[in-house]
Amino acid sequence: MTRFAMNALAIALLVMLGAIVVQVFCSVFDINPIWTFDRVLPFVGKAVTLNSLLDFQWHLLVVIGLLPAGLVWLRDQHVRVDFLYSGRSDRSKSRIDILGNLIFAGPFFAMMAPASWDFLLRAWRSGEGSRNDGINDLWLVKAVLPIGIALLALAVLIETIRLIRAAR
Repeated sequence: MTRFAMNALAIALLVMLGAIVVQVFCSVFDINPIWTFDRVLPFVGKAVTLNSLLDFQWHLLVVIGLLPAGLVWLRDQHVRVDFLYSGRSDRSKSRIDILGNLIFAGPFFAMMAPASWDFLLRAWRSGEGSRNDGINDLWLVKAVLPIGIALLALAVLIETIRLIRAAR
């Protein structure tokens, strides 16, 4: 499952790079809108424009950057201050990580979870869309924030349980 998720994110990164190339090409040759439609389509409206490509790139960047955070945490590939670890036993390292999770991650999630959910709900209720003829339905990308926060919180919880067992 982890490999599938990471491969999907790698493909999303390639799609984002492709969108950048198309946007640059269309900008150079002054092509805007890029595609138009006879009816309103979800997410893009009646046209794909340079602004909607720009919005799409930012939204993909959010997905690529936030969703794998929990996987990175569980694989112990996140950034940490290793000078606290030098010369310590595995038990001491576990205790340091538990303290870090309680002091830093706990309050972070306590503040971010309700704020990210409210952020999504405001966009959903208002039907928020891009102001510059970009992507409609901004709630879709704003939904990534509470989902990513929840996945990261779950990863930190799983890791903290593992650390408590290791510290005993």
